[in-house]
Amino acid sequence: MELVSKEELNRALKKYFGFDGFKGFQDKIILNVLSGNNTFVIMPTGGGKSMCYQLPALMSEGTAIIVSPLIALMKNQVDAIRNVSESDDVAHFLNSSLNKTEIKKVKEDVVNGKTKLLYVAPESLTKQENIDFLTSVEISFFAIDEAHCISEWGHDFRPEYRRLREIFAAISNVPIIALTATATPKVQYDIQKNLNMLDATIFKASFNRDNLFYEVLPKIEVEKRIIQFIKTKPNQSGIIYCLSRKKVEEIAEILQVNGINALPYHAGLDANSRARHQDMFLMEDVDVIVATIAFGMGIDKPDVRFVIHHDIPKSLESYYQETGRAGRDGGVGHCLTFYSYKDIEKLEKFLHGKPIAEQEIGKQLLHEIVSYAETSVCRRKYILHYFGESFDEKRCDKHCDNCKNPREQIEGKDEVLMFLEAVKALKQQQKAKYVCNFLSGIQASDIIAYKHDILPLFGKGSAHDVGFWNAVSRQCLVSNLLTKEIETYGTLKLTEEGKAFMKNPVSFMLLKEHNYAAESEEDFMMNSKGSNNMVSDENLYKLLLDLRKKLSQQKNVPPFVIFQEPSLLDMAIQYPINKEELANIVGVGQGKAARYGVPFLELIKTYVDENDIDRPQDFVVKSLINKSGLKVHIIKNVDIKMPLDAIANSHGKEVDEIINEIEAIVASGTKINIDYYINDMMDEDEQEEIYEYFREAETDNLKEAFEEFDGDYDEEQLRLMRIKFMSEMAN
Repeated sequence: MELVSKEELNRALKKYFGFDGFKGFQDKIILNVLSGNNTFVIMPTGGGKSMCYQLPALMSEGTAIIVSPLIALMKNQVDAIRNVSESDDVAHFLNSSLNKTEIKKVKEDVVNGKTKLLYVAPESLTKQENIDFLTSVEISFFAIDEAHCISEWGHDFRPEYRRLREIFAAISNVPIIALTATATPKVQYDIQKNLNMLDATIFKASFNRDNLFYEVLPKIEVEKRIIQFIKTKPNQSGIIYCLSRKKVEEIAEILQVNGINALPYHAGLDANSRARHQDMFLMEDVDVIVATIAFGMGIDKPDVRFVIHHDIPKSLESYYQETGRAGRDGGVGHCLTFYSYKDIEKLEKFLHGKPIAEQEIGKQLLHEIVSYAETSVCRRKYILHYFGESFDEKRCDKHCDNCKNPREQIEGKDEVLMFLEAVKALKQQQKAKYVCNFLSGIQASDIIAYKHDILPLFGKGSAHDVGFWNAVSRQCLVSNLLTKEIETYGTLKLTEEGKAFMKNPVSFMLLKEHNYAAESEEDFMMNSKGSNNMVSDENLYKLLLDLRKKLSQQKNVPPFVIFQEPSLLDMAIQYPINKEELANIVGVGQGKAARYGVPFLELIKTYVDENDIDRPQDFVVKSLINKSGLKVHIIKNVDIKMPLDAIANSHGKEVDEIINEIEAIVASGTKINIDYYINDMMDEDEQEEIYEYFREAETDNLKEAFEEFDGDYDEEQLRLMRIKFMSEMAN
């Protein structure tokens, strides 16, 4: 590969993407790739990882092979790169979703040198026909996106990723760039070793996402709180993660009933439904996607304003990855998590029956997420410490709940010293839970088996409970007095700072930890205020948004593919009226200006001519609160097949009123299954007769239905069958 100057690199960035400067280490990473060196990039979600292989691919001879784990993610990446280019041939994906004709077209474009980026699933790379084909063409370099999938210690381990190095070697001896948003030091080494690239130049950006607000709440009236929270953010995009498919469906329906535009996304949906729901989210036809925790990389949307975890994820890596979906455009992102230890117990059950080593890894990862949830330390500091990065909590600037509402502090010098002495007395061979039980004087079977109950320190800390000592252990770790030995699944070791503390103890202020099991709603009120400090012409901005939406529907691409929000906001400040001025707007390159610019320039010019503009206005977001508790309870009770008369009695209402509510639920677009109730009052033939009537009728008017059947069915039967029909056919 030819050496490239920084000036050439900056010109290429402006030409292809419309940006005036690089973020963080992007320029150094790209120059390293273009110099033919192996490269390892650890950069948080939203930090601009994709640019690190997209720009060098566009600048290099041959085709770059991008390994990506999800079909949906590949599609998004390909669409994005095509929309900053003049030709769609510049990028393709090769995976199981393509038919033979489409595969032939992809290969022809690669052979003819038109395609600079080819996204490939790891499973597709293992096919000999694809290996043979790629061996026959010029490859510029290999890129592995989501490289943490290689490591068993990563949060999304994929066995097929472990074979990538041997496949690369069979295709071409070109450089490799591996990229991930989440890698602890252990995962980082594991990736490099597996790819045989210990010689790689490492670029590790800060994991700090200073535009994200982190918050953990106790799991009390969680549906109500989620609805209240979302209602303060009208028309803003958000993702809600749940542990199970059933919960995804339930939460999506509850949101719909409460007037929130939401859809489910999980592996149990058919492929067409998943694709449709995701596209509606990307196209801004729906505000909120409710998804299983296993899902995440498929949603690549820059303007997600909040990420809610209805259930705690299984690791801190997963949590960081999923919360990182918020605010990728640099705007405000609120990360709200609901925590109950019962969720942890559910996740622990999933580990049963797995190999011992996998169980130990899983338990260690769960311990870390529990520690994060329960800690009163700055959440940003805790996350960054986990990824091997030090952070002064003063820099958090009240951007997490613990810094915004600090917990009570007590002098803990003696307790910290006692804990460190216990770690030493136990020969630095035990985990935190063991040390806490030991100091509390708990006669656990393993403590007795090791005869540690006869040591002088056993029970010396019994004035405090295990929860207190857990807090001490966590704060010792974050303060670097202790470290965890990963290879032994969390054994505590003294650091040099810890040994120094034992020789010369100094004041140590302990934070009182959260006790989520005992928290009441009054103790822990949710903070959901947001702000938007952008200064722009609000009226013009709205007109630009409307135009973008209209064009997105015409061209069948997500709105943000045309122009992202920062670009529209910049237009509403700069008022560009020609292509040269438009090209200087943030995020607008020559390709986009040529492809989409004309209607925006016409709109802005007309607006400037018709209005006397002195000063931009503040952009204000209005909030709305709405409650619909009865509908939520009806959906829940129908889900457990409770008779409608029992539901009515529990609310002091008549069955007729409950049917009214169910009709309203179905009319709002929510599916509801009352077959269990209908089956008890009507046989199959009767149901089929009424169902066929509604299928062929020109109106759903009940009076006409009653007359059609000459009174054979009463009003309640007809109403229930109409509900069934509308739920199944209309929704």
